[in-house]
Amino acid sequence: MLSQNYVRIQARYTGRTGKPVGPFAANWHLLHAGRFSREDEALFLQAEEWFRGNLPVPPFYDKENPEKNNPQKAITYFKAEALEKYGEKLLVLTGLLEKYGIAYDVVFTNSVGEVIYEDAYQVAVI
Repeated sequence: MLSQNYVRIQARYTGRTGKPVGPFAANWHLLHAGRFSREDEALFLQAEEWFRGNLPVPPFYDKENPEKNNPQKAITYFKAEALEKYGEKLLVLTGLLEKYGIAYDVVFTNSVGEVIYEDAYQVAVI
């Protein structure tokens, strides 16, 4: 069996990229919609803070993803080997999605699209 190099966790609805949203965006949507209990809000924000301290943030996220006038928007995939480092915290994010009834898929692939950013743990593609 061929090994898959990339993995993406994605909700079964699309966001502003026109692609299914990832676990961070889906949890932010729950938070902004006021659906989290206080405990779950704290759990999500703690996980989000951990990721901010332990996962590089692609620079285009500080802009208009990736450019204001570019209709193509980037999405990110984890490199499969990064799951060892991030898997436990990703389970926090997916556990919250499950608890609040947000269906999601875990997609393993070697075909991600045009890579516009890469670090040791992830790629961003359009």
